Amino acid sequence: MMTELELREHRRKKWRLDGNLLRSADDAREFLESVGFCLMYPVKPPLLVPTFLGACAGSEANLPLRPQAFDNPRARQAEQWVLDMLRQRIAFETNLFGETPMLLAASVLPYFYALVGDRNPKAERKKDSDSVQLSPLARDTWAALRQSGPLAKARLRELLGGAPSDAALDRALGELGASLKIARVDESPEAGATWELLHRWAPEAVQEGIGLSVAQSLSALVSRYLECVVAAEAKEVEEFFSRLAPRSRVRESVNALLAARELAFLPVGAKTLIQIAPPRPPVTFRRVAPAPAVRETTLRGKTVRQKTVREKTVRERTVRERTTPRPPRRPAKAAGGRRQDKKA
Repeated sequence: MMTELELREHRRKKWRLDGNLLRSADDAREFLESVGFCLMYPVKPPLLVPTFLGACAGSEANLPLRPQAFDNPRARQAEQWVLDMLRQRIAFETNLFGETPMLLAASVLPYFYALVGDRNPKAERKKDSDSVQLSPLARDTWAALRQSGPLAKARLRELLGGAPSDAALDRALGELGASLKIARVDESPEAGATWELLHRWAPEAVQEGIGLSVAQSLSALVSRYLECVVAAEAKEVEEFFSRLAPRSRVRESVNALLAARELAFLPVGAKTLIQIAPPRPPVTFRRVAPAPAVRETTLRGKTVRQKTVREKTVRERTVRERTTPRPPRRPAKAAGGRRQDKKA
């Protein structure tokens, strides 16, 4: 049993909103690995998920949205830490949740790729993982990256021809980033963001994701999400993962984890939430020592040896065989079928 206030305090502590803000790049890496994934900036309507900017500020009060964060010193520091993690392949970005990128730790990237990525990432695609038609500019952008390798935004515009506007190029990059076809790998004030195909930037994670099924990936991500948010309602879990898979598949994964006792219900006020099942106590087996073959007891100051039941049974059988008289032997028959009498 937990109250809503206790649940809120648990989340604030885990999301670094209790004044324990991030102070170094090492803190940023540890935070991202502890939560698995988080939004870079808050969104409206709010989602039940931590934000990297909130952890950098140590509070959720007065956090700017992405369009208003250009002159925020906390936002600039957060962007620099994220860029360092992107360069080192510690973090990856996806824009599944609109304009605000979601940061993914390297440990959860294969599971996200299994849900939204291509099973054959090297082949030219005209549709994304949800069979939604990609725009011609998005297909041309993917082809330019496949042919020329990592490209900055300015160089991409030159290769595409026709000088597409910044908004059009951003939409094309967003289409490719939502299905994890490309990844932002660097950025500089002069050239802007640099992009590369994800299967070349993180080949091991992509290959691992190709080998995972949708059920495996959903189960792993639902468990990681509940670890991140401490506890959540079933509809909140479905709402978060509805951008990755149909709600029916999410519901099936939650029910399967509940049936396997990996998840458990948690009453919080008038609501019933779902949490990671607490660890079960270890099962201990009582070892019974075998009975000794010979027992000893003390009788009138002397140690007397007591026979076991087996020894007593064997002894009684031996005594019975010795004391029971054997039947007399019958005389042998003579030739002709008559018995020979013994001579006196």
